Amino acid sequence: MKKILLFMILLSFALTFGQTKVGSTAAPFLTMSVGPRATSMGGAFVATANDVTALHWNPAGISRAEKSSALFTYNQWFADIKYNWAGSMINLGGSGTIGFSLGYLDYGSIEVTTLQEPEGTGESFTPKDMVLALTYAYNLTDRFSVGGNIKYVNQKIWNSSASAVAMDLGVLFISEIYGLRIGATISNFGTDMKMDGKDLYVQYDLNSQQYGNNDQILAKLNTDSYPLPLTFRVGLAIDPVKLENHRLTLGMDMLHPNDNAESINIGMEYQFYNFVSLRSGYKALLLNNSEEGLTLGFGLNYDISPALGLFIDYCYQDFGKLNYSQQFAVGINF
Repeated sequence: MKKILLFMILLSFALTFGQTKVGSTAAPFLTMSVGPRATSMGGAFVATANDVTALHWNPAGISRAEKSSALFTYNQWFADIKYNWAGSMINLGGSGTIGFSLGYLDYGSIEVTTLQEPEGTGESFTPKDMVLALTYAYNLTDRFSVGGNIKYVNQKIWNSSASAVAMDLGVLFISEIYGLRIGATISNFGTDMKMDGKDLYVQYDLNSQQYGNNDQILAKLNTDSYPLPLTFRVGLAIDPVKLENHRLTLGMDMLHPNDNAESINIGMEYQFYNFVSLRSGYKALLLNNSEEGLTLGFGLNYDISPALGLFIDYCYQDFGKLNYSQQFAVGINF
């Protein structure tokens, strides 16, 4: 009997830790990859983040950027879903670096249907998600940096919406060993989200079997609250080749989310003459229920003047049964 009881206890623990909790969080768009450069490196970017997309990947990274920068990226996802993201960071010298970013997810137009009119009412609506973030980062020493985001998150479906306030925290350490960098972040630590709005009001019949009673009592549907997709990420990056006109960067990120199992991202970037960059990576290693995988991309940099530079990035990401997605970005350094 004791052996059976012990076996049942161990089995219950195994089942508990085996649950991935997929689909148990709100605002999953917060986990989407931002920027063709980081995405084409397989999302292995938390220790490499040194451009304006560090606002998303590791806010501590913007303190290592030598110039101020601004970027706009367009992500053509599957099922006509589009994600636009824009960010800017300003280097304040010894006072640190500040940043601002805005992300907007557009699901496209959807026709309104009801129980009474299942073929459509003639109306349409566009679900949308939005995140607005303010960032500050500072170099505590010549090798250690810290940074954080405070952000407002909103999801809207027709006449109902949900909002949350969250924060990201990041650290970055740079060693002398082949430029080895170690980064860590905790993302989307904030309040729960709960849908509310006039779409939740319905007419309800307390007793549909009774004739003559009031069948149009105004009632409101009660919705559950859901946490944000909290993610803890640790990454390593190294430059095994770093010459005057050639640089090879290798990166690896390890992810521990609250709504899925642990996974690993790997990636690389080869840059020559500070003009052309070639990138590749692989996302979601060790994750059995993911369609993500191979990523490829390139970037072009051109200095218009010593004080002004232009860069363009592109990324292709394989999504298995869901086909693929593409990202484009254009930005300036100033």
